[in-house]
Amino acid sequence: MDFEFEKPLAAHETNIPGVIVFDLPVHGDARGWFKENWQREKMLALGLPDMGPVQNNISYNECAGVTRGIHAEPWDKLISVATGSVFGAWVDLRPGDSFGQVYTCTLDPSKAIYVPRGVGNSYQALEDGTAYTYLVNAHWSAELKKTYTFVNLADPALGIEWPIPLSKATLSEADKAHPMLADALPMAPRRVLVTGCRGQLGHAVRALAERRGLTSCFDFCDIDEFDMSDPAAYDKYDWSLYGAVINCGAYTAVDKAEVPEGRVVAWKANATGPALLARTCAEHGITLVHVSSDYVFDGSRELHDEDEPLSPLSVYGQSKAAGDLAVAGCPRHYIMRSSWVIGEGHNFVKTMRALSDRVADPDDGLSQVTVVDDQLGRLTFTRDMAEAIFHVLESRAPYGTYDCTGSGVVRSWADIAKSVFDAANGNGDKVIPVSTADYFASAQGPIAPRPVHSALDLSKLEATGFRMPDWEQELGEYLSELLS
Repeated sequence: MDFEFEKPLAAHETNIPGVIVFDLPVHGDARGWFKENWQREKMLALGLPDMGPVQNNISYNECAGVTRGIHAEPWDKLISVATGSVFGAWVDLRPGDSFGQVYTCTLDPSKAIYVPRGVGNSYQALEDGTAYTYLVNAHWSAELKKTYTFVNLADPALGIEWPIPLSKATLSEADKAHPMLADALPMAPRRVLVTGCRGQLGHAVRALAERRGLTSCFDFCDIDEFDMSDPAAYDKYDWSLYGAVINCGAYTAVDKAEVPEGRVVAWKANATGPALLARTCAEHGITLVHVSSDYVFDGSRELHDEDEPLSPLSVYGQSKAAGDLAVAGCPRHYIMRSSWVIGEGHNFVKTMRALSDRVADPDDGLSQVTVVDDQLGRLTFTRDMAEAIFHVLESRAPYGTYDCTGSGVVRSWADIAKSVFDAANGNGDKVIPVSTADYFASAQGPIAPRPVHSALDLSKLEATGFRMPDWEQELGEYLSELLS
């Protein structure tokens, strides 16, 4: 035993992003040794991603010189040695600036290495009877094998100095035939599924993916293609291919949710669907992004942060709160809480612009409009929300709930309406502020109670390095586009 006993557990970064080498404490004497090969709590504290292993494999090598690789597989792994020692070489085969980066080291029972998806693995046994073990976070399947990518062990461009020359090593014929780095295919990223793709936020997510050239790894669906409240619908997808789901689907007709038929639909879309989606994502190690609402609060606080207890007033709010609770049970989740959403399709700004045009038309009988002035909040533009979603995913921000609305001052719906009227026709004085009670006094059918205060605290999102734009500035730009 020529390795050191009782080394402290330590993590060391390498030149390949995401590849981490661990020193493992090995306790031993003349009888042999014992080690904690994988210790979730301790290793997470040192930077190991919570990879959620589902399978444990062992590779046994009869003789020194057995060499395997270089294979990049569609899962993360933690490799350590059970007996003997190996020389390992890892090559980044993920698309990006680090493609082709090489890292090498020798593994013995006192050292382990974490290798993320898409980094090529190769191992050369340095002793007879060497066995190494690896944890992986996806079950092997023939479908996943189709996504492997490879590079040749002997490619001089890699500059790997094998302790035992490859001419004297034992290699498989398949490994000998792998392509050189110049011809190697980068590992395709895990796919992203976007639900509710024809809604306001779904449109914005698709548009952003198109602008960034990412649509090749995005799948878009709506309820007619994938009803996430139907357990049987989940069989349509091979979930092992997905790394993230962005759930833009929801039932948002807040007043219709107050009647029996609407209540059923609201709970299916906003609670049952997210619960099934959360369970599926948890089972497959998928990151779930889910959109929440200010309606999960009663509006009694002037500013809502992420830690405020849920207190919904309406059926819609109750169904959204239930969905939030279900999604929070998924280990890898982002709940993005919005308010007063403006995006593609029907929205408040477009409605006010149309009303302004009517009031400005002398042949139209409409002389003024009443708009509620005792509900206070900020607009959320879907294009900004899409940017925030991409940010938390790409930056790997801590999982959890993030308030996500426009920044800036808090206004009433009447204030916003006046701004739209002034921009459209200079007739903001034709907007008459009224209370919520007066506005709905003559309404037919049930009216959902609204939160008085809908402003959300953005400091947690800002701490991740993302700042939502000022909603009034965004409104000005949106109106310029709308009125041009």
